[in-house]
Amino acid sequence: MFTTRAVSRILVLSALAVLVLTSAALALEAGQKAPDFALNGTDGKPVKLSDLTAKGPVVIYTFIAAFTPT
Repeated sequence: MFTTRAVSRILVLSALAVLVLTSAALALEAGQKAPDFALNGTDGKPVKLSDLTAKGPVVIYTFIAAFTPT
């Protein structure tokens, strides 16, 4: 018989599988518009992508490990 722990593990693994499949299906292709999102700016206030694109084209870039000791 399945125990509660085994059933819980199956449910968690199933949920993870759904999340992985969903995120793969939602991946953007080159040329597609990015979905609207908000992040905190350097001043701590939220900045929405839609607010920035209303002013003109936007380039999003990251610095991996920037400002961290390496």
